[in-house]
Amino acid sequence: MFNAIQEGIIVIDSKRRITYLNNAASGLFGLEAGEAIGKRLDERIRGLDWESLTRSGGPVSHDMEIFYPQNRFINFYVVPLVMEQREPTEAGGGLSAVALAKADDSGQPVPPTAEEVGHVMILRDITESRRTAQQTIESERLNALRLLAAGVAHEIGNPLNSLHIHLQLMERSVQKLHDGEKAELEQSIDVARSEVNRLDSIVTQFLKAIRPSRPQLRPENVNTIVEEAVRFFAPELQDRDIVVEQELRSDLPLLQLDRDQMKQAFYNVIKNSVEAMHRHGTLRIRTDLADTHVIVRFVDTGGGMSAENLSRVFEPYFTTKPTGSGLGLLIVRRIVREHGGELSIESSQGEGLTLTIRLPFIDKRIRMLEAGEARDQRPED
Repeated sequence: MFNAIQEGIIVIDSKRRITYLNNAASGLFGLEAGEAIGKRLDERIRGLDWESLTRSGGPVSHDMEIFYPQNRFINFYVVPLVMEQREPTEAGGGLSAVALAKADDSGQPVPPTAEEVGHVMILRDITESRRTAQQTIESERLNALRLLAAGVAHEIGNPLNSLHIHLQLMERSVQKLHDGEKAELEQSIDVARSEVNRLDSIVTQFLKAIRPSRPQLRPENVNTIVEEAVRFFAPELQDRDIVVEQELRSDLPLLQLDRDQMKQAFYNVIKNSVEAMHRHGTLRIRTDLADTHVIVRFVDTGGGMSAENLSRVFEPYFTTKPTGSGLGLLIVRRIVREHGGELSIESSQGEGLTLTIRLPFIDKRIRMLEAGEARDQRPED
């Protein structure tokens, strides 16, 4: 009967070993029932965070994305299996879920004790419904952003080009003035040019954020990309008296990366850290190796972030800096996700910030989805 239904069913014991799975579950995860029985669930299905799922002790509903053997979205329901233990009856009963309850001296029934002996996982394929909803939402967002991008490029880009040209003409005219007047006007021109460059940078980052290019993946050494990013900032680091401590693990495997995109991601992270520290700080960059991921961690000694600001760091245009665009971390997250990676940020007000990038070198079969991620809200008009 279980093999005839479309929902997947997996039963595991208290030691997380698979004791049963039906045909649907085998097909969803690309498992052979004969090989999976008796094996730990987290060994057969990489990426399943079983500890967090069963921490509450009750039924749990969650969504996941499966990468192998086919890319699918699954909703699963985990139910604990509980054996009720009652006092033995005069007939000699022992462990039983249906034995009669024994009364205490006051005549009240003695409640049974329960022992958790395993879990049942019920899986339902929600790929079609999720993708249909995602495509509708993403299409609406993309169309709105494309219209906005076209307006931004036209309404801001063209005036910026004109300003560049007129500033160059003004610089030539200034050369004919006396030293006193010349110095004053040159300073004003420098300020104007700086602001024009800042606006140009905002427009460029905005266009990159909404019109990402597909990564061109090649085998790359993460340590080399980190070192190149740090060298790029060497003059600014020296000017601000900021020390960069690099602890780069030498035995990292080569990763399939788009070198330019990943370098851009590291640029944005380092730039944020440098600006957060202002002067006299330390930026620690460490690379390490986990079971399935290469880890790149950036730790700065800046002012950190409050819990409220930390929850908004990936919102477009949200920034705590007076001259920030609010797009840097949005671009970093997009690049990391397009490489199959994960990004996390930890910080406390006044205690610096830690940004961790995890890039896979072993294919994960699933990705746990954040609460609410499966139910995106439609964009507001």
